[in-house]
Amino acid sequence: MEIPSNYGVVLVTTANMQEAETIANALVEAKLAACVSFLPIHSIYTWQGEIHKEYEWQLLIKTDLAQFSTLEAKIRELHSYEVSEIIALPIVAGSQPYLQWISEQVKS
Repeated sequence: MEIPSNYGVVLVTTANMQEAETIANALVEAKLAACVSFLPIHSIYTWQGEIHKEYEWQLLIKTDLAQFSTLEAKIRELHSYEVSEIIALPIVAGSQPYLQWISEQVKS
């Protein structure tokens, strides 16, 4: 099945569940995301020369990547991190009804 390259999942980590929910609500309400799922994760990373081990929340944002710049701006406006993870992964295959639903939920 041929899938337009504009469908994608954007990954964002947040410091806590409240921040995850705030960002998720804002993106869905603004029609920048069809759905945002989030789950607790444990991250190990280097920041300012030191290794950090943190519990964070991973957001999985299902969207139309044509909206990425607006979506990124909204996330950066609401996010507490100085440098936040905001990376997009293309959806290379998917259920046509689900992809159609994403199209209907995200403003073009």
